[in-house]
Amino acid sequence: MTWTLTFDCAAPKAQAEFWCLALGYVPAAPPKGWDTWEDWLRHFAVPEDEWDDGATIEDPSGAGPRISFLKVPEPKTAKNRVHVDVQAGGGRDQPPAERWARVLAKVDVLVAAGATVVAEHSLDGVPDHVVLQDPEGNELCVV
Repeated sequence: MTWTLTFDCAAPKAQAEFWCLALGYVPAAPPKGWDTWEDWLRHFAVPEDEWDDGATIEDPSGAGPRISFLKVPEPKTAKNRVHVDVQAGGGRDQPPAERWARVLAKVDVLVAAGATVVAEHSLDGVPDHVVLQDPEGNELCVV
């Protein structure tokens, strides 16, 4: 069974760009039979002022789920009940110093792209993961 993870957001295109960077994803290809998303939108008479009401990204390898971003009028009001773990460190079986350096390098990239650091966490005294918020306040962890 295939499935898609969907984020409600204010700016779908910007969120899609951030999460492409975070996950190594790419913008989703248009549906089969269409050369561009614009062709598809025009065919279904979607008004141009609604063209940024959604965006979709996909794993270029096809292994991960598609992720969609849907424009909604209301802002985020509470902590996420589900969040994404960006597993940049290579796994807890890696040498801790090397793993933490990879985690911090990814954190630096995401902060430069608009994320905010919320907290750093240790496990048994060893640095383990960093909690961030994406540009719209959705929590994620870099592990």
